[in-house]
Amino acid sequence: MAFTRFCLAGATATGKSAVAQLLAERMGASILSADAMLVYQGLDIGTAKPSPAERGEVPYFGVDCVTPAQDFSAAAWLQEAERAEALVRPCIVAGGTGLYFSVLLRGLSPTPPSNPALRAELEACSLEELQARLAATGNTIADPSNPRRLVRALEILAGGGVLPKGWESGQKPVLTALTWDRAILHQRIAQRVEAMYAAGLLDEAESVRRHFPEWSRTAAQAIGYAEAFGVLDGTLSLSEAKERTVIRTRQLARRQETYLRGQFEVTWVRGESGDTIEQLADRVAEVWQQ
Repeated sequence: MAFTRFCLAGATATGKSAVAQLLAERMGASILSADAMLVYQGLDIGTAKPSPAERGEVPYFGVDCVTPAQDFSAAAWLQEAERAEALVRPCIVAGGTGLYFSVLLRGLSPTPPSNPALRAELEACSLEELQARLAATGNTIADPSNPRRLVRALEILAGGGVLPKGWESGQKPVLTALTWDRAILHQRIAQRVEAMYAAGLLDEAESVRRHFPEWSRTAAQAIGYAEAFGVLDGTLSLSEAKERTVIRTRQLARRQETYLRGQFEVTWVRGESGDTIEQLADRVAEVWQQ
């Protein structure tokens, strides 16, 4: 049987995980998580990671790969993609980390290693300064409003490297993504945050911090944990932590959709009020069949 890949992207709280799980069960497919936070062991509740019970018999990749103290790169994630492909069964790639979809569909070119001193200098620059510095090199990237991508592009060029294929403006890969009206998505985000705290986010945060006092830079960006630590340390009230988590998650969702629109030719599958996971899955399957 030939390997077949199906991609399902979207912002956080759009229902990607549940839709991918249902479709994987229907299709006999595996799931490759394209979520930069699901790779971390122990960060379960705060990342809305599907539990073993929810996964059932579906093979998962890109989940629980490293501890929060360890770094994890796009190149390491591609190794997970290779493992999924080795199963020689349909694979659903589902998540909200646009970079993972980009390296999967465009490829990842060899680049120079990170330069901490230069990176620190660049990260102190404004967006406009970064854009000007890149323009001075004669190079362009497809998402010039993304400061992290600008910093890495300048770092690569300063090291004598070449920007990875697809970073420059050009033809965009095709992608299917879930989306909702903004008001409904905000409601879903608020409900998710409440559910996380009800499920024991504070206990999870305390346990993970006890086992791993020092977190990698990427793991430290996991939304919800800094706020949970604030409650545990007495610097935030529970209501303040929830509110901050909701706000940060809304901001993330906006960035995720902006990235997808800028980087891919997206076929949007829009959720409607009252939709079930089955109805969303049916609409996604129709797009894939086309």
